[in-house]
Order: sequence, then structure tokens, then C-alpha cells
Amino acid sequence: MSITVYRSDKWMQQCIPGEEDMIRLGMFLATFLKGEEIIYLRGELGAGKTTLVRGILRGLGFTGRVTSPSFTLMNVYDSQPPVYHFDFYRLEGGDLTDLGLEDYLGKKGITIIEWPEIGASHLPQDALIINIELVEGDYDRERMVTIQASGPEHIKLLEELTQNVPTGY
Repeated sequence: MSITVYRSDKWMQQCIPGEEDMIRLGMFLATFLKGEEIIYLRGELGAGKTTLVRGILRGLGFTGRVTSPSFTLMNVYDSQPPVYHFDFYRLEGGDLTDLGLEDYLGKKGITIIEWPEIGASHLPQDALIINIELVEGDYDRERMVTIQASGPEHIKLLEELTQNVPTGY
């Protein structure tokens, strides 16, 4: 099954048929990451957010276990550059004050946040925003992945991504 890619100057959308394709998308994204990005992942439970993170980490050369930080709130991966993976799903009221998030947003590394809408008022607006949607609400079907960007550096990153999507990806 081929992946259809739609592009504009502000977004990119791909139909991802399965888990391995989501990992490949993450590996593709990783080739463009420099280590100063903020990535917001949106999608319902089981949509593939952590699978995409696993692909990004594989693309960065990380070979260890990649898990959702749903209960720990954050996982730090010793990749090059390091990845700070947050999951806000279990945060009540979006209170990020005790999380120390500001210590990671300014650090050299890639900050990836699942469920950013929960703490949106405390987060920077400049980011790569990735929405993962189930097609027809069916977990056994493909996912529609839409990538958007906000802020000059992330918009530049999105432009690089859309110009370099491999043929037949």
C-alpha cells in the first residue's frame, strides 16, 4: 500500500497504513531534527503517538526500549541529540508547575510532548504539531497524520520535510 502525501506551505499530511510505516515516518522525521525542536503529538489513546516516537528514536540511532511515559510523565532517552519525551495524559487540570518542564524546553535536545492540549497555556507556541487520527474511528485501519508548524524554525523544518518526502513513501 502506498502512502499518499499532501503538501502545502503550512502542513503535510500522510496516510500511514500500519505500525511499521509509522516507525518509518518517525525515522524519516529524525533525519531532519537538529536537537532544538519541540514536537507536540496529538491523537486519541492508541493512535500511534509512542510508535512515532519509537521511530524518531530509531532514526537517531537509539536501540533501547521506548515506552509511553503515561505513568512516569517523562522519559529521557540518551540519543544524539537527547530526547525528552513527556506524556501529559494523566495530569489533572494541566498543572505543569512541579514538572520542571522549563528545564527541558531550553536544553539542547528534542522535546516531544504527547497530549499537549492538557498543558497548552504553559507551553511555547513555536513547535512542530503532529496530529494522528484514526480513519473512520477504526484501530485496525490506517492513520491520517497531519504535520503543521508554528514559529520560524519549525516552519523551516516543515518545508524541508515536505521537499524531501521520498517518492513512493
